[in-house]
Amino acid sequence: MKDILQELEDRRSTARAGGGQRRIDAQHAKGKLTARERIELLLDEDSFEEFDMFVTHRCTDFGMEAERPSGDGVVTGWGTINGRMVYVFSQDFTVFGGSLSETHAQKICKIMDMAVQNGAPVIGINDSGGARIQEGVASLAGYAEVFQRNVLASGVVPQISVIMGPCAGGAVYSPAMTDFIFMVKDTSYMFVTGPDVVKTVTNEVVTAEELGGASTHTRKSSVADGAFENDVDALTEIRRLVDFLPLNNRDRPPVRPFFDDPNRLEVSLDTLVPDNPNTPYDMHELIRKVGDEGDFFEIQAEFAKNIVTGFIRLEGRTVGVVANQPMVLAGCLDIDSSRKAARFVRFCDAFEIPILTFVDVPGFLPGTSQEYGGVIKHGAKLLFAYGEATVPKVTVITRKAYGGAYDVMASKHLRGDFNYAWPTAEIAVMGAKGATEILYRSELGDPEKIAARTKDYEDRFANPFVAAEMGFIDEVITPRNTRKRVCRAFASLRGKKLQNPWKKHDNIPL
Repeated sequence: MKDILQELEDRRSTARAGGGQRRIDAQHAKGKLTARERIELLLDEDSFEEFDMFVTHRCTDFGMEAERPSGDGVVTGWGTINGRMVYVFSQDFTVFGGSLSETHAQKICKIMDMAVQNGAPVIGINDSGGARIQEGVASLAGYAEVFQRNVLASGVVPQISVIMGPCAGGAVYSPAMTDFIFMVKDTSYMFVTGPDVVKTVTNEVVTAEELGGASTHTRKSSVADGAFENDVDALTEIRRLVDFLPLNNRDRPPVRPFFDDPNRLEVSLDTLVPDNPNTPYDMHELIRKVGDEGDFFEIQAEFAKNIVTGFIRLEGRTVGVVANQPMVLAGCLDIDSSRKAARFVRFCDAFEIPILTFVDVPGFLPGTSQEYGGVIKHGAKLLFAYGEATVPKVTVITRKAYGGAYDVMASKHLRGDFNYAWPTAEIAVMGAKGATEILYRSELGDPEKIAARTKDYEDRFANPFVAAEMGFIDEVITPRNTRKRVCRAFASLRGKKLQNPWKKHDNIPL
């Protein structure tokens, strides 16, 4: 019996060593942790239960039968984050460069199937050279099996991808179908074709960092939702994100202890909106002052900064926030901000996370680049997402709500549950200057008359009361009371039940 137990321990030690100490040292030299070290940091201490530690590949071509390391380049299993179950896979770059084989894919598919069956999030730590060339089509088939599970798990359990090394070719499409993608600065890359192939095909000379590094994907392409300085930062923040999310679509978001009075008055909000309607202010200040303890987990902070998305808590319960940002492009909606917010709204709706919307939007960004880029369809994505959402929706208009953008931003007409406005709110088809120039075109030669007409328009529409008289605004509230009113609104909506008409699925304007 002792011999068998010793053999078990020896086999485990060999499996834990991955590709050997030399390769582990090389991983550390690049500032990267090993697959197992990452899992240890991500999960609660001693909570990891591993599957398939002794699985090996089945390839006999190109001399592969001579080297059959245990685990086959990926560590899989389940554990807990702050006591809540998650499934995890972590690719091991020290074994065949983390490349995906048939058995490597089967290990990933097993824990994804279990996650859907048992209702727990999947966190994938990607660090892989791509498909294992020696296995040919069997490796490609393995990718497709993973892709299919990403699709079936979408909207059922949260899926989070952490890119902690190279991720190229077919490997990028699995993270692309997950709910959130996070990268590590300087050590992680994502691209369909690498710099060498790009140079061969298009003669473009580009570095891996420029082509698919963290700054590219967080600022330009919007592929990634955030980037962190190193592996430790990334895994710590993933733990924080998981704390905001429900385990599955049948579960409610977690309720955390809170030490912030729901009735707290924030007097500084009374002076947040400047007297000059064209002067910007930072919407982050409002979000942090309304949320519990000022805690805000922002999503896609570096992309489309004219809209802000992320998670706060109110009375210890997760709420998704969407807010126009007057500091950037005056808070206009455009192609990028519409896509960013629409995806976030749909995620919240899929997982029963209530949505709080702060509105200060002068309209959609005009111009040929927007029209040629399809701003109509992209803007419709956000409109569709809000209209489709059945979760509790509370909206606060802080200043401008002009034109179609007023409708899009969770208006009463898109089944908003509580629609509040500050006294500084202006709800109209367009700004006073543009409106008077259209309405009184014949008087444009007389500046005094136009000024009087503009003043009259402002008196009539540069306030929330016309909309309130029509019932489109439920209440005009004092800014200092915003946290209290919003907390009470969401508390009253906890029992909300609303269903859309039966359909196989909708056809969102992609």
